[in-house]
Amino acid sequence: QVQLKESGGGSVQTGGSVRLSCESSGFTFINYCVGWFRQVSGKEREGVAVIDTDGRRAYADSVKGRFSISKDAVKNRLYLQMNNLKAEDTAMYYCARSWGSGCYIASTDRSQYRYWGQGTQVTVSA
Repeated sequence: QVQLKESGGGSVQTGGSVRLSCESSGFTFINYCVGWFRQVSGKEREGVAVIDTDGRRAYADSVKGRFSISKDAVKNRLYLQMNNLKAEDTAMYYCARSWGSGCYIASTDRSQYRYWGQGTQVTVSA
């Protein structure tokens, strides 16, 4: 059974940093595309950062240079380091896994992802 569980969210001031973690189980982590998405109430879920089987990364333009995605194949964990946070980064952040294994195109298109965690809230305020 595929499971994804996010942690690390919370409240932070503008300009601060947060590191999100996603613990996975039920599949061989390194064989899939995995990534982070976020959603604000009333808006569509958007891709933030993803990483493919070979470690190639893709980021939303709004977070380039501020966010960094990484994975630990031994621990089956995915991370999102978020720096220089802005108010507009406030959202529920979700960890996700692609539909199939052998994923070699890092895409932030949410339709490419089959499994989702429950999310962790990040709130950025002045």
